[in-house]
Amino acid sequence: MTISQAAENVCKVSNLATSKQETVNSIEKKVYVIGSDFAIKSQASLAAVTSYRVGGPAEWYAAPRNLAALEASVKYAKERDLSVTILGAGSNLLVSDRGISGLVIATRHLRHSHFDPQTGQLTVAAGESIPSLAWQAADLGWSGLEWAVGIPGTVGGAVVMNAGAHSSCMAQMLVSAEVLSPDGTLEILTPDQLGYAYRTSLLQGSDRIVTQATFQLKPGGDPALVAAVTKQHKQHRLSTQPYNFPSCGSVFRNPKPHSAGWLIEQTGLKGYQIGGAQVAQLHANFIVNRGGAKANDIFGLIRHIQQRVQDRWSILLEPEVKMIGDFQPV
Repeated sequence: MTISQAAENVCKVSNLATSKQETVNSIEKKVYVIGSDFAIKSQASLAAVTSYRVGGPAEWYAAPRNLAALEASVKYAKERDLSVTILGAGSNLLVSDRGISGLVIATRHLRHSHFDPQTGQLTVAAGESIPSLAWQAADLGWSGLEWAVGIPGTVGGAVVMNAGAHSSCMAQMLVSAEVLSPDGTLEILTPDQLGYAYRTSLLQGSDRIVTQATFQLKPGGDPALVAAVTKQHKQHRLSTQPYNFPSCGSVFRNPKPHSAGWLIEQTGLKGYQIGGAQVAQLHANFIVNRGGAKANDIFGLIRHIQQRVQDRWSILLEPEVKMIGDFQPV
């Protein structure tokens, strides 16, 4: 098995013996029921669960709601030698029009959070929304997450990619992360063990799945003041980045000394379009789906931007967006 990336109220997990089949549009779909409230499905559309609103189906798809179901999903893949792809909020991700082979595990339903006033630590499951946590912390007067209010993702993905904004990032506040290995082992890792660097960690491309994380915040502040700073960061994102069309957030990592957006804008690519995919007018490091875009339109635009920027500046922009599946040559 290969993998490309804890909740309470654990359910009992039965053997993978129960199955049902249904025919939709002449495509046979299978559902393997695990326990009473969890199933692994075949040929599940991924367009609806990705922020770009594009992409083909998952060969197999699971959306566990607790740790036991997540472990059962990993076991299912291991027993069948299936590759595993982890899907959080579906942001920072471009899924091929041909879909994804193996098992796609969506962790967005792994939800729980605990604010410990004694330690100032916040422990959260992988599926929790980063913006929602920022607002929850602000309401309590806990500072440290104001910068993250505009990060369109979940805790799991943010930990793996070392998400950041406004000169802050996950590595600066992470205490530890709980990860699940393919053999079912749960392990607690520190930031040093995760090998954090700019927008990356040793978890990227590994076979371990983040189940939950603990962050160090600063409790005891004035909720109104913390909320004001959080709102300021949110307004900055809304005024400088396009939110009126589907996107994945920033497409490229920022090279030094210039930002990717500046390089793309100076190359004259703002507004350039392939199919339904367009370089955003508001921020050139965003590619938006103007309507009806295919994943291959976006992929082709990414390659076009890379080529044009390299031709002019001798800089090869490195994608921040994760591209999964087979893409047609452009």
